[in-house]
Amino acid sequence: MRRVVSTLFQFLLFLLVFAVGTFLFVFLHLPSVVTKWAEGTRGFQWDGVILMTALFLLILAIQTARNRLRSGAPWTTLAFALAAIAGLLMKFGFMTIEP
Repeated sequence: MRRVVSTLFQFLLFLLVFAVGTFLFVFLHLPSVVTKWAEGTRGFQWDGVILMTALFLLILAIQTARNRLRSGAPWTTLAFALAAIAGLLMKFGFMTIEP
């Protein structure tokens, strides 16, 4: 039960960092063009994904230092993957640039 609660907390933390990195904390300005339309250009802002990945690596480093990598890494990876999928389904990072 403890691992499930920890995974749920990590999922919410990853999703929050993805959202904050996308909407509020744009520091690298790494957009990439996805498609070009007459109405505008669709792009993707990578800052939220980079922050979420950095947090994921930090959590894995802490688990390694505490010798809990074998038991914690699969759950952390599951939370990371689910947060990435949920964030992309909620269109975090996608933007339209008007001509």
